Amino acid sequence: MGFDEIKNKITGAVSGNADKVGDGVDKATDFIDEKTGGKYSEHLETADDKARDLLEGLDGDKDQNNPA
Repeated sequence: MGFDEIKNKITGAVSGNADKVGDGVDKATDFIDEKTGGKYSEHLETADDKARDLLEGLDGDKDQNNPA
């Protein structure tokens, strides 16, 4: 399985569900933050933001004229 096939499968899974996947990422980072006593909060917030940006880029429903 090549990179393009994997990307297409991920894009298909995320398409229209980016919010749900993003909520899962939020829950995961919140869980890690709680378990580490907030020691890595800043890093987790950055990772969460980058994950959301990636999800928005993969989401087929994203409005290309309004990326915000």
